[in-house]
Amino acid sequence: MIFKKSAPLRGEITVPGDKSISHRAVMLGSLAKGTTSITNFLNGADCLSTISCFKKMGIEIEQLPSEILIHGKGLHGLQPPKAILDAGNSGTTTRLLAGILAGQSFTSTLTGDASIKKRPMTRIIAPLSQMGGQVESLSNNGCAPLKITGHSLTPIHYISPVSSAQVKSCILLAGMYADGFTKVTEPFLSRNHSELMMRAFGAQVTSEGTTATIIGNPVLEGQKVVVPGDISSAAYFIAAALLIPGSELLIKDVGINPTRNGILKVCEEMGADIQLLNKREYCQEPVADILVKYSPLKSVIIEGSRIPTLIDELPIIAVMAACAQGTTIIRDAEELKVKESNRLDIIIQHLTSMGADITPLENGMEIRGGNPLKGTTLDSHLDHRIAMSFAIAGMVSNGATEILNASCVDISYPEFYGDLARLSDSTCC
Repeated sequence: MIFKKSAPLRGEITVPGDKSISHRAVMLGSLAKGTTSITNFLNGADCLSTISCFKKMGIEIEQLPSEILIHGKGLHGLQPPKAILDAGNSGTTTRLLAGILAGQSFTSTLTGDASIKKRPMTRIIAPLSQMGGQVESLSNNGCAPLKITGHSLTPIHYISPVSSAQVKSCILLAGMYADGFTKVTEPFLSRNHSELMMRAFGAQVTSEGTTATIIGNPVLEGQKVVVPGDISSAAYFIAAALLIPGSELLIKDVGINPTRNGILKVCEEMGADIQLLNKREYCQEPVADILVKYSPLKSVIIEGSRIPTLIDELPIIAVMAACAQGTTIIRDAEELKVKESNRLDIIIQHLTSMGADITPLENGMEIRGGNPLKGTTLDSHLDHRIAMSFAIAGMVSNGATEILNASCVDISYPEFYGDLARLSDSTCC
C-alpha cells in the first residue's frame, strides 16, 4: 500500500465498533442467561476469534448483517471444546478467556498466532494460580499455548504490578467463579469496560480508586448492547485532520470513556481544535460526535497515570509529535514493548527513517518535532496500529511511503484504507 501527501480531509465518518467492548459483549453474553443482541459489533479478525472460541464451547451465535445474537447458557453452561481454542492475533481473547476457562469443570488448550506465542502470559498465570487455577505454558516460556485445567477458584486481592485492562479483566472474570470478593488493585486505573459491562449484565462490581471488586457467582442476564465507535480507530482520523491543512472532519458515535480518552486530552494540550458534540450514553459508555479541524500543534509531555488511557494511541501520537513544534517526551510506556510487536522500538525506527529527530528513552522517547517527514518503505511488522499510524505519516510526508504487510489492519479496521480514500482522493493506492 502506497501513501502520498494528501489533500484536505473533509466530511463525516463513522468508525467501526469498539474492539475492547465487542470482545467483552461476546464473552458476557455467552455466560448470561437468555439472548444478548450486539449492534455495531466490530467484525475484525480479533473479535471474530472470540466468537470462534465460544462457538467451540457450545454457544450458539448468529452473525447477522445488522446484529450479533448470542444465545447464552449461563455462568456454568460452557461445554468442553472438542478442538484447541485459537485466539488468532488477539491478546484480549487470550488473556480474558483464560480467566473464564480457569473456573470451568474441564481442561482446554488456548493458543494463537506467532505473535501471541511471544506475548507474556505470566502476568495472568500468576494471579490465576493464586486463585487455585492450573494454567500451564506448554512451551515452558510463560507464553501460549496455555493448557488450562479448570478448578473451583478462591477469591484473592491481587496487587497487579502493571496497569493492564487485560490482566484486571482476566481476574474479574475468574472472580465470577470464586465464592466471595475478588479484588484487583493496579498502579494506575486502566480502561474499565469490563466493570461497566459486568454491571450492565447483572454482576455486583464496584470500583474505588484503582481497585475493582467483584462478588462471585453472579446471575448474568442477556442484554441489548450497542457498541460505540472505537476511539482507537478514530484516533487516526483525528490525527490526519489535525495535520493536513484545510481538513475538517466529523467523526460520529465515538466512545469517550474517561479511562480511554487520553488521546483527546493530549490533542487539546497540543493546541488541537476539537469539539465534542451530541454527548450521550450507550449501555453506560459515554459517547459523542467529534469535530476536528486542522491545527498547528505544539509539544506535550506524556507519562505516569496518563499512559493506560492512551496506550494504543501512542504510535499515532508519536507521528503527531514529529510534526509538532517543540520537544515531546513520552515516558513510562514499557507496555508498548509487549503488544503485537515491540511498538516502542518500531515507532523510533520508522520515524527516524522518515527524517524525524528522536532520542530513545528507557521506556519511551524524546521527539523533537518540526522536521519535514520524507516518504520511505516501512514494514508494519503485522501490527495494525503501526500500519495505520504510518499510513497517516505517509499522508503528511514528502514523496511516497510504502507500507509493507498493510493488510494487518483487518484485525481492527478492515475498511480503513477505503475510508481514507473516500475522505481524500489523493490518500493511497
